[in-house]
Amino acid sequence: MAAEPTTSASGLTETEAKEFHQIFVQSFIVFTVVAIVAHFLAWQWRPWLPAVNGYSLNDAATLAGHVISNLV
Repeated sequence: MAAEPTTSASGLTETEAKEFHQIFVQSFIVFTVVAIVAHFLAWQWRPWLPAVNGYSLNDAATLAGHVISNLV
């Protein structure tokens, strides 16, 4: 009779678990790189911290607050 491969609590063999882990880590790295690029592009488009000379998202929030307070 052939020996049964040992499985973990997840039901995966050690080889399957290592393969899954490798795919998971690669996917996480790709996701992180995409998120970093997206944040960089959003920062270039509209910085979210107050700027000394220039536009920031805080300026838009202040303007929106004035507009809303004038409507009420």
